[in-house]
Amino acid sequence: MKKLFPLGMVFLALLITSCVKEEKLGSTSNPVKLYFTPSVDSDTITSNSEHFIKFLEDETGLAFKTGIPTNYVAVVEAFGSSRADIGVMNSFGYIMANTKYGAEAKLKVIRYGEDHYRGQIIAHVDSGIKSIKDIDGKKFAFTDPSSTSGFMFPKKILTENSAKPANTTFAIKHDNVVTMIYQKQVDAGATYYSPPSKDGKIRDARARVKTQFPDVEDKIKIIEITEKIPNDPFVFRKDLPAEIATKFVAAVKKYLGTPKGKEIFKNIYSVEGVVDATDKDYNGLRSMIKSIDLDTEKLIK
Repeated sequence: MKKLFPLGMVFLALLITSCVKEEKLGSTSNPVKLYFTPSVDSDTITSNSEHFIKFLEDETGLAFKTGIPTNYVAVVEAFGSSRADIGVMNSFGYIMANTKYGAEAKLKVIRYGEDHYRGQIIAHVDSGIKSIKDIDGKKFAFTDPSSTSGFMFPKKILTENSAKPANTTFAIKHDNVVTMIYQKQVDAGATYYSPPSKDGKIRDARARVKTQFPDVEDKIKIIEITEKIPNDPFVFRKDLPAEIATKFVAAVKKYLGTPKGKEIFKNIYSVEGVVDATDKDYNGLRSMIKSIDLDTEKLIK
């Protein structure tokens, strides 16, 4: 009996492990993993997303777990290692996730009534920069290597104008770039752009630090605005069960139809709504990537 008891315990442990592995996705022990792109401070995303997750769980009957990685590319890689089931991504990150792992866009966000946005190149008013060519030899800050508005499109403008900064850095977040320029750590940088409101209030990345630096729009000026970029998509891993994707899409649309939902997503990503999306919506972006010969595999690494 002494020899059988340990064997029985081993069998029981294997049985329990097997049952855990077979727990259905969306259960408490195997929640749907939702990743957020870290384009703003992680504390802002965490504090605001709690209400959203509670709504999702009540509406879908599924359990959810959130993840906020340290950079854009980590969200892409999460789809390749089964750490992410759904992700709120930037547009270029989606191109990489789709190319490498077959992830698929099903929704894209609406900001200020538009399904697209732009990037901008900004500079401190004391930098001596009046045009893109003046950035040559200056200190410059991008956001993240996989950011469309904070790197790729602005980089294209710099290249086209033969403007090569003497020093470049990646500040990861858009508000970090603005802060670095304001404090004169760099002369210029790249962030997202949104047009001012009807009453003239700024809504581009400078607005994110206006509480900390009330005179930011007097100290930092816009040098140039990029071409249109398709808005950020909600991305689903290749083999995610269709039932889960359908429930999630319906719940997100319902949530953003509520005053609280609009407030939460405005706080996180300046988002006011969503519309259906397909992979074809990002073909124009793919063409642009090819035109400037960006090595997406290098960016992923």
